[in-house]
Amino acid sequence: MRLKLFGRAAAIAIAGLAMLQTETALAQGGIDNSALSSPTFREHKRTFGLVYTLPKEVNDILAITIGGLLREKLLNANLIDEALRFNIPHVTVLHIHNPDPTTPEKMLKAMPKLPPALKVNLKTFYTTEAAKGAGHPWWLDLGIVKEGPDFEAMMAFNTIATTALTPLRDGPLPRVTGPVYGVMGDAGKELVRTVGVSGLNTVKDGKELRPHNPHNTLVYSMAKFTPEIQAAFNQTAAEFNQILPDGIPTTFKTVSIVELGFAGNVLREIYRISLEDGAVLNVATGAVLKK
Repeated sequence: MRLKLFGRAAAIAIAGLAMLQTETALAQGGIDNSALSSPTFREHKRTFGLVYTLPKEVNDILAITIGGLLREKLLNANLIDEALRFNIPHVTVLHIHNPDPTTPEKMLKAMPKLPPALKVNLKTFYTTEAAKGAGHPWWLDLGIVKEGPDFEAMMAFNTIATTALTPLRDGPLPRVTGPVYGVMGDAGKELVRTVGVSGLNTVKDGKELRPHNPHNTLVYSMAKFTPEIQAAFNQTAAEFNQILPDGIPTTFKTVSIVELGFAGNVLREIYRISLEDGAVLNVATGAVLKK
C-alpha cells in the first residue's frame, strides 16, 4: 500500500476541502453528540489517533535532562498517578473515540496524502487546561516552533486529516464532554460538535481555520488544577526552559495510528507509516503491508 505524499509547499485546495466537508457532514448521521448535554464526562471506551512518535534521540535527551527532575516534582506534589502513567511520547495529529476494534484499519484506508519528512524544533514548556476553569484534565506540554515550511506542511496535513478521519468517530472525545464542554467558548464547542474535539484545523466558508497546536505532552493529569498545582508546574516549565533554552531539533520521518487513554496518552502503536515512501508497518507483527 502506497500513500500519496505532499509536495514540500503543502498547498491546500480549499475548494476541494470544502467539498469534502460537505460529504463529511452527510456521512455523520450516526455520530452521537448526546453526551455534550451531560454534566459529567462521557464514559471512555476506546480512543484511536494519528500521531508522530518522538524519535529515540529526542526521548534520550528529555530523559537525561529533565526526566528525573519531572518525576521528583510529581512525587513531591503527591501526583503519584501522573508519575506512573504510561505514555509513548508523541505529537498528535488528531484523536477520535470509537469502541469499534476495526477503527485503525478504517483509518488506514481513509488516510489522506501524507506530508514529507518534517524538520521541527521542540521548544518551550508550558502548562495547559482542557478548558479554562474546567478544573481538569490538565497537561505539561513541550511546544513546537511555529514557523517554516515544515511547520506549514504539518498544519496543512492536520486540516486534511481532520476532514478525512474525524467522520470515523462515534461521538465526541470523553475528555471534552461534561465540565470541559460546559465552559468552552462558542468556537471550541462548535469544533467538538463537528469534529469531536477542539484544537483541530478545519475549513469554514472557504477559509482555513487553524486552532491546532502541535506539541509533546509530558504530564497527563486528572487532578484538580488548583492555583497551587498551577503555580508549581508553571515554575517547573520555567526551569525546564532554562535547561533547554534552544529546544530540541529533530525530524519526524513516520506517522503512526495508535490507541490512547482518556487523557490522550498513547498506550500502543498499531501502524507506523513512512513519510518518505508511504510504507506501512504492522507494529505488532512486524509485517510491512504491500504498497
